Amino acid sequence: MQRFPFLLWTLLFCLAFSTCVARQAPWVMRISCGARLNVHTAPTNTLWYKDFAYTGGIPANATRPSNISPPLKTLRYFPLSSGPNNCYNINRVPKGHYTVRVFFGLDGHRNFDNEPLFDISIEGTQIYSLKSGWTNHDDQVFTEALVFLTDGTASICFHSTGHGDPAILSIEILQMEDRAYYFGPAWVQGIILRTAARLSCGNGKPKFDVDYSGDHWGGDRFWSPIKTFGQGSDLARSTESGIKKASNAPNYYPEALYQTALVSTDTQPDLAYTMDVDPNRNYSIWLHFAEIDSSVTAAGKRVFDILINGVVTFEDVDIVKMSGDRYTALVLNTTVTVSGRTLTIGLHPKEGSHAIINAIEVFEILTAESKTLLEEVRALQSLKSALSLPLRFGWNGDPCVPQEHPWNGADCHFDKTSSKWFIDGLSLDNQGLRGFLPNDISRLRHLQNINLSDNSIRGAVPPSIGTIPGLVVLDLSYNSFNGSIPESLGQLTSLRRLNLNGNSLSGRVPAALGGRLLHGASFNFTDNAGLCGIPGLRTCGPHLSAGEKIGIAFGTSVGFLLMVICSMCWWKRRQNILRAQQIAERGAPYAKARTQLSHDIQMARHYSHGNARTAAENGPSLLS
Repeated sequence: MQRFPFLLWTLLFCLAFSTCVARQAPWVMRISCGARLNVHTAPTNTLWYKDFAYTGGIPANATRPSNISPPLKTLRYFPLSSGPNNCYNINRVPKGHYTVRVFFGLDGHRNFDNEPLFDISIEGTQIYSLKSGWTNHDDQVFTEALVFLTDGTASICFHSTGHGDPAILSIEILQMEDRAYYFGPAWVQGIILRTAARLSCGNGKPKFDVDYSGDHWGGDRFWSPIKTFGQGSDLARSTESGIKKASNAPNYYPEALYQTALVSTDTQPDLAYTMDVDPNRNYSIWLHFAEIDSSVTAAGKRVFDILINGVVTFEDVDIVKMSGDRYTALVLNTTVTVSGRTLTIGLHPKEGSHAIINAIEVFEILTAESKTLLEEVRALQSLKSALSLPLRFGWNGDPCVPQEHPWNGADCHFDKTSSKWFIDGLSLDNQGLRGFLPNDISRLRHLQNINLSDNSIRGAVPPSIGTIPGLVVLDLSYNSFNGSIPESLGQLTSLRRLNLNGNSLSGRVPAALGGRLLHGASFNFTDNAGLCGIPGLRTCGPHLSAGEKIGIAFGTSVGFLLMVICSMCWWKRRQNILRAQQIAERGAPYAKARTQLSHDIQMARHYSHGNARTAAENGPSLLS
């Protein structure tokens, strides 16, 4: 029996622990654009990471266009010289559902004559275009979208439109529940929800979720205050009573959102809110209610219809009945297609004389663009590096999407079977390109046309080009290519035009290419002094196979090496002979003196011997 409390506490601990694990903090990335150090901002001590190695552009001091903009001191702008497309590429983003929010800025030093106007895309889908006058509206100093990020990266791009340089104050990527803002069967991972409006009715101050002490999984939404829908048409209501069912999954709305509302009046019993929208688009509408009016005490006391652009969408809405009680949150959602340029949400009372509403959210429904084949994107990036492509081309982001801003010089085609874009043409003639042509060009396997003429590309023509099966036109004229023409080009059975003139190529033109001329193909090999083998070019010498050429080269190298060795041996022997002669010449005087001395000694010995013999014969004189 004593073990029971222990087991109970263990079970409770495990349940609590598992709950904590399930409710771990969402993944958050906030970037202070242009900042060299991490920044914390008041009053919530929010952390903003420094802007390092995410993109190009130029950091500068910032001017905040609105009081709701984050209190940051720097931004990053992208002059046209850096290209029309510039992107923040953020890696190691966990797979999930995110709110992506971008605040715009004004450069504090350059004194813009006009507001910069540009387009913004997320993951290749254009979500927003800045409109003239955006600095005068709090809800236009940023754009926000709900998007699924599934490949470990986030790509946020800014596209110049010729009206000033894009300038970015901050970027936020805030994780949400995977099923947040689920609106029905059409809601899939390929859907992006762009925030068109988010209103807190009856409230007088702009607030973020964090100001409401909202749940972190809510994505720190911004709520624009709206005190009235029209002069004299409604009254504000508020309460300090708690609101039930507000912060429920998956959207986690802040409780305080339901503590203010707008209520219609006796003179104007209907409520109506009208906003401007883009025509021929689909919109997801979320309406928030809580019965906070003390005069409504039970179900049936307030009933109204909800109309969208004059069409009844929700009939006989009874907040108390549908939510289960007073001071209890109720959220209604619908999707509508708007053909005109305005969206009107109307509330028409049926029981009781007044309608009530606490908050409104409107999202534009966007279908995510299909992306370019990843292998071909990487091949273009390799080409960009190898050819030293000028920054003005702006080869950043996805080559083909958004469709409003494709890469200059890359021709795109959409494959309906794979639902992917691919590259079928390169038109980069007369662009001042340098460097070399990489083998990776063969990874652009759908190419039909390559035009790199009138540049300064050097090196060999890569043999891998001969593996691009559908290539019809190859123009590499007037560059600095050298070496021989790859035999693999003869395998391009679809090739109808080949221009290699104006280079420094040499050797025999592949026989397969020469034979193609008889079938109407247009090939140009002129202005290559070293080429031979077809009519119009010089006659080649005896044809040697590759093995024979290697053998000749090897034999020549060995012969040269032997000649060098023999020359060195002869030179060494010659040096030794000369050295011996020099030594002999230096020692000659001493040798002569030694010879004369030896001769004198020998003569003296001979003379002395003669005298001794005479004395012996004659006898000593003293004895006589």
